[in-house]
Amino acid sequence: MTNTSETTTVEMKWSDINWKSVNRAVFRLQKRIYKASLNGDTKTVRKLQKLLVKSKSAKLLAVRKVTQSNPTRQNTPGIDGIAIAQKIKLDGKAQPVRRIEITQLNKQEKKPLGIPIMEDWAKQVLAKIALEPEWEARFEVNSYGFRAGRCAKDAIAAIYSDIKRTSYYVLNAEIEKCFDQINHRRLLDKLNTYPAMRRQIKVWLKAGVIEKDVFYKAENGTPKGGVISPLLANIALHGMQEALQEVFSQKYTTYERQPNINFNPPLFHRYADNFVILHKSRKVIEECLQIINDWLENMGLKLKDSTTRIAHTLGDGKVQTGFDYLGFNVRQYPVKDINSATDGNGNKLGFKTLVKPAKEAIKRHVRVLKHTIRLYRNAPQEKLIEMLTPKIREWCNYYDSVVSSRVFAKMDNILYHQLLRWGYYRAPMQGKKHIVNKYWGVDKGKGWKFITPDGKVLRNHKESRGVGE
Repeated sequence: MTNTSETTTVEMKWSDINWKSVNRAVFRLQKRIYKASLNGDTKTVRKLQKLLVKSKSAKLLAVRKVTQSNPTRQNTPGIDGIAIAQKIKLDGKAQPVRRIEITQLNKQEKKPLGIPIMEDWAKQVLAKIALEPEWEARFEVNSYGFRAGRCAKDAIAAIYSDIKRTSYYVLNAEIEKCFDQINHRRLLDKLNTYPAMRRQIKVWLKAGVIEKDVFYKAENGTPKGGVISPLLANIALHGMQEALQEVFSQKYTTYERQPNINFNPPLFHRYADNFVILHKSRKVIEECLQIINDWLENMGLKLKDSTTRIAHTLGDGKVQTGFDYLGFNVRQYPVKDINSATDGNGNKLGFKTLVKPAKEAIKRHVRVLKHTIRLYRNAPQEKLIEMLTPKIREWCNYYDSVVSSRVFAKMDNILYHQLLRWGYYRAPMQGKKHIVNKYWGVDKGKGWKFITPDGKVLRNHKESRGVGE
């Protein structure tokens, strides 16, 4: 009679797994890796990473994340999930990624997306579980994209905190085809991990793609659609802020030698492949542009000329006033009453710093609403409300922390006219009064709403502000 641990694992049901215990075990090891990396103890980091990728808990969690993130595979039978968890290991093997093109809403170009096989997908999650805590301890403070517990709103809040008391020149830039052009050798050298992990990462980078039954070899870049790709991109871009600090730290005592002037280093904020650099001197900003270009060239990357520009938060008459970043417009506005704008210590600023939804983001949202309404013009009113509600709520939640009340009111007015045209399409022989009476009504004293006869209401932008899922 055999009662090995392997047999027990096979006979375990997926539904019987204690996921709280699994998460706790993985987090405990990740925390130890984070602390060791923070202390510069590379030997302990490698030892714990090897332990983590071989642990049953990490493998089960990797499979669970794969099946939950892919709706078509959420109903994977329990025995299959456990069998896959037993099978996955970082063996230095990988299959090519199948690439498909996704049509972007109201855009001419299509977005390529890579889909790895399920086993590779789970292996990538497993590798990410081991590598992420090491690099989270090393990443720069003002790096926000694709990092746990950080989002675009955090990046905007940090920028606002930096500029709310002083006006700055801004280098607003984007890296061209970042995920496609990263130099493999330089990335692997920077990763500097243990041999088995390095071999596995290398085969993922070199696996290539299959598109329309044609195989394409991968010379550069990280596989789009791969779970580990954002982490690898962040690792590749790590060090930009350090490069600036290294150059300017040597100039603190020599740069702009003038009486009573203290030179301050430029401020740096990055979200994935988008970043901004802030400084009071345009000369310094132009120098930063050259430093960053040289640094990126070493990684096989370059800046995108069409979206890279120098601006000024308040305006100097020579460059663009304010800048757009991550869908937000950041700008300083002069005030007539200088007493109304102070820095909190009673010092008069003469301007106010406001963050608003960017004009392009507003236009994009209008197109999304228009497309959705047109797509469901023959559907029941209840279905249209069901499809519009999450789009409105998501957009409002993204912008609810900035100056957006007037924009939300404007969007509600645009939405009203879009819905009115939806009503005209459904009843072309009827007048406006008939359309409004049929599809709008008073919602329990809350005003005139787009509402179904049984009381299902479309929550507008102002009402969706700050509403969770």
